[in-house]
Amino acid sequence: QVQLVESGGGLVQPGGSLKLSCAASGSIFSIYTMGWYRQAPGKQRELVALITGAMRTKYADSVQGRFTISRDNAKNTVYLQMNSLKTEDTAIYYCNAYSTDFEGVTEYDYWGQGTRVAVSS
Repeated sequence: QVQLVESGGGLVQPGGSLKLSCAASGSIFSIYTMGWYRQAPGKQRELVALITGAMRTKYADSVQGRFTISRDNAKNTVYLQMNSLKTEDTAIYYCNAYSTDFEGVTEYDYWGQGTRVAVSS
């Protein structure tokens, strides 16, 4: 029902910036919690940042102060502004949308296809 499409990945040098976008195709409501996850080669997928429907945010310690997550509900789009990029930020970045129905019976958990971010000199 809900489809997520990431864009904005690419190759950047250490210290550079990149902005990722995740656009929903379908029905994304403001109550969804939106998140960015990443998976680096040889490592497990980890949470990078999330933003709730109430606009509360949470960041991984490794990106705190460098990354900013935001959302535009009118456009059904979530963004990840990445500054001061480090080589260890190299990973595939995935967009996620999560919600439940009002009774908490059904979970809605959607994932994008991922976009590659490479930080290298």
